[in-house]
Amino acid sequence: MRVIAQRHGKDLIVHLSQEPDEDHLETVNGQSDQIWVDLTFADPRQARPQQRRLFFALLNDIAEHFVVPQEFLKTMFYTQYEFYTAGKSISLADTTKSSVSDANQLLDLVIDFMFEWHVPFKKGYELLPKDEAYYQYECCRHRVCAICGREHADIHHWDAVGTETRKLADHRQHRFMALCREHHTEFHTLGADGFSRKYHVRPTRLKPEDLIKLGVMTQKRINEIDRRKSDEFSSSRH
Repeated sequence: MRVIAQRHGKDLIVHLSQEPDEDHLETVNGQSDQIWVDLTFADPRQARPQQRRLFFALLNDIAEHFVVPQEFLKTMFYTQYEFYTAGKSISLADTTKSSVSDANQLLDLVIDFMFEWHVPFKKGYELLPKDEAYYQYECCRHRVCAICGREHADIHHWDAVGTETRKLADHRQHRFMALCREHHTEFHTLGADGFSRKYHVRPTRLKPEDLIKLGVMTQKRINEIDRRKSDEFSSSRH
């Protein structure tokens, strides 16, 4: 869903076209008056040539891996994009009316496919936006090093978390990056700023279900934190 938000300092006011399903909100959040949302700022500018080059470089990697025609893959991902956007078409031609955000959504589908089917990033790897949130997110989900592509990577806390409080921390508020042992060690040697400058990377946040799947948090701990915050929020209003 894409909506226009009004900005007032640090606050964003969003008016939805219809009432949200309160039963669904209760199910996924445990409450309906205070909820978690994923926020993405849309980029309405025309899709960039760099995005087109990356798209076809990734298609080439997939085509080589499965030995299928690139045109077949292009049609497949364009169709998948239309399905996920309820019939919205996309083009990466020079005269396209598709936006940067549209092209990023298409690229996310391709990147997700490659992670799910363990397709090696070859020609497309150097063009991958290492600071792009979805790429970092998928690296964490699949435990693939965001720097070199090695599998079985560690889920590294980008922000320092004390060992005594790690089990008690709300990791939904922290940022992560999947790093192999070699790059994990290098991170601690260079520090966050030095590592970021060298590799031009930015960490990502993880969804609650992924934190649970990766063993970073438990559902029980999430519920305890949410209940405590809800009680604190209710107390502050009285």
